[in-house]
Amino acid sequence: MLEHEDLIEAAREDAFALVAADPTLAAHPDLKKAVDARVDAVYAPTVGAMYPSQFQTHVEPGALAEPLEGSGRPGHFRGVATVVAKLFNAVRPDVAVFGEKDFQQLAIIRRMVIDLDMGIDIVGMPTVREADGLAMSSRNRRLPAADRAAAPVFCNLPSCSAYFSMSFARRCADQSPPSV
Repeated sequence: MLEHEDLIEAAREDAFALVAADPTLAAHPDLKKAVDARVDAVYAPTVGAMYPSQFQTHVEPGALAEPLEGSGRPGHFRGVATVVAKLFNAVRPDVAVFGEKDFQQLAIIRRMVIDLDMGIDIVGMPTVREADGLAMSSRNRRLPAADRAAAPVFCNLPSCSAYFSMSFARRCADQSPPSV
């Protein structure tokens, strides 16, 4: 099963299903498969349309972007928050469905939607996994063979992953919106 197929099906249950594609991922291997999965529409702006030459404004995701993946990829979640905000502004969804595989990204998007009063219901869908337990992902499909063979070991460390998830969840819960 395609990693995004479950997300599309969840969106189709109650609504018009639209895939809004980050223009930097226009050649994403799953974009054509998403269209084939019976989405109602695809919004795929060009990089130039999303980021004109004088583009200067960004969304700063704050403390949620600092630990875990953010510590090794400075600025990554700034880019994610900015492009997701721009896509939300362009397509104006009532509901947006994201996979829980990227837990930190999901937490940042939920916080952004609250903080910026976007009025969008963010739904998290469980991670779809391969038979060996590894998350189904286009990134995982690009792993070198030796890395791919070793990767499922990390799926079998439930106490470790549960600890990090709970620790991060507590940190997310502590990030309340500022009082006005």
